[in-house]
Amino acid sequence: MFTGIVEELGTVTAVEDQGDAVRLTIASEVTLSDTGLGDSIAVNGCCLTVAERTDTTWTADVMAETLAKTSIGGLAVGARVNLERAVTAEKRLGGHIVQGHVDAVGRVVARTPSEHWEVVEIAMPADLGRYLVDKGSITVDGTSLTVVEAGDSTFTISLIPETLARTTLGLRAVGDEVNLEVDIIAKHVEKLMRAYTSPSDKEN
Repeated sequence: MFTGIVEELGTVTAVEDQGDAVRLTIASEVTLSDTGLGDSIAVNGCCLTVAERTDTTWTADVMAETLAKTSIGGLAVGARVNLERAVTAEKRLGGHIVQGHVDAVGRVVARTPSEHWEVVEIAMPADLGRYLVDKGSITVDGTSLTVVEAGDSTFTISLIPETLARTTLGLRAVGDEVNLEVDIIAKHVEKLMRAYTSPSDKEN
């Protein structure tokens, strides 16, 4: 479980292709301070497990399902990545409830800079649109953000200087892919409501 508050930008130092999997090694500082083998770290919003570590790097195995459903497979040596350690009970929930389970890959379609912030428009698969509402929560590359305008197949977010400087969202160009995770509460509510709107329940 995560909060979507990025702790630091890490750097990919090695990508080992294993055919149906990849071993990914990342250099970091903050996220290594109290991390052990088996701990979870979100990489661009994708929950990975620490399999090896040194004083300056850690390594995770990325399976075929993750490579197919996220942008992790496109990472190369030198890429910067958003990192967040799993949340602990005493930590402030500064963002929102984030699972680290990517729902889909979106794509940056526009960036509109302003003096003190930047509006970014992101295209998403149409089946995710029902989970987004204006001023609701969305996770983009592991960053907890507020939706400005929610459309059927696109949405916009407004990025403050802090977010632009401390996350990969300051580096993303038009056409770049981003990992998306919608609010888990919205998905649970949708499933629960099906029971009250199904034909069988209406007959009863």
